[in-house]
Amino acid sequence: MKKIIVACGSGVATSQTVASQLSKLLKERKITADVEAVDIKSLKHHVKNADAYVSIVKSKEEFDIPVFNGVAFLTGMGQEELQKIINLIEHSGKESR
Repeated sequence: MKKIIVACGSGVATSQTVASQLSKLLKERKITADVEAVDIKSLKHHVKNADAYVSIVKSKEEFDIPVFNGVAFLTGMGQEELQKIINLIEHSGKESR
């Protein structure tokens, strides 16, 4: 199962909202993934074990995993980002339906 982390700049309130929304959208499509909101201060630790990162704020750091725009999920305009995440999960060969 793919692990997707979500982090915002000031804590976990916004990231929890985005993680919840993303989980709901994936579940509606019968796509399984572990979506977890994390504290930005511990992001480096969580990135090591994640398959993707949904970012609420731009980071100057680069990661070795795909990074997606989390603001799209806050505004309700996240269909393009959602499709990119679905493509990542489906093309991994580890997605379960």
